[in-house]
Amino acid sequence: MFYEKEPDKELRFGDVLRGCIATTPNIRELILPDQILSEGYNIDVDLPMYSVVVTPCCSIDKKEKIISLTPLIEVRNSFFDNPYLAEDLTRINRAMTPEQTVAPHIWDQFPPEEKQKRLNEKVGYAFLELFIYEKNEWFPKYTIHRKQGSVETNYYMINFKNIYKLNYKEMRTPIESKCLQLSVQARAELRDKMSYYYARVPKEDKILLEGD
Repeated sequence: MFYEKEPDKELRFGDVLRGCIATTPNIRELILPDQILSEGYNIDVDLPMYSVVVTPCCSIDKKEKIISLTPLIEVRNSFFDNPYLAEDLTRINRAMTPEQTVAPHIWDQFPPEEKQKRLNEKVGYAFLELFIYEKNEWFPKYTIHRKQGSVETNYYMINFKNIYKLNYKEMRTPIESKCLQLSVQARAELRDKMSYYYARVPKEDKILLEGD
């Protein structure tokens, strides 16, 4: 089960909300403290149909009233080229074997050395910054256009790179703003994948850490 049958009245990590504004600052270059803030930047303001709470449950403070969100967006066309993923896109949320991460025709085109390199990595996450939300009655369907034919779906996803902060004075009642609540298992999968995404150690750091 991906969602709870009845969402509770608390805001939780992974919840799907309506009515949240998304903002994205865009700058031409970094603005130093001694520079005048005039040109070279703009702020995109959007009202996504649905947003996901990515603040940990234990850090959602009713007094502070600050949460981190990320918008739900449409999935990538290329996912449907891979039969393993097309059967259930939420498989992207969990560890996979190297062969499962790409379409069979792509795997067959890899030279032996590349195949062995990938096989040596064994089971692991793919599409590290993405987490798929299971299709449900709340999400509108949209069309994925492919050479092999169009696919209609209402899977959506979040991208960990798209996280932003929202301050609010009061949150509407759950029936107005909170649409869906992840099951304990699905929330654990989101937590595990996001933790992995942020906990990766770069190669240069590993070298220095191993040398200590």
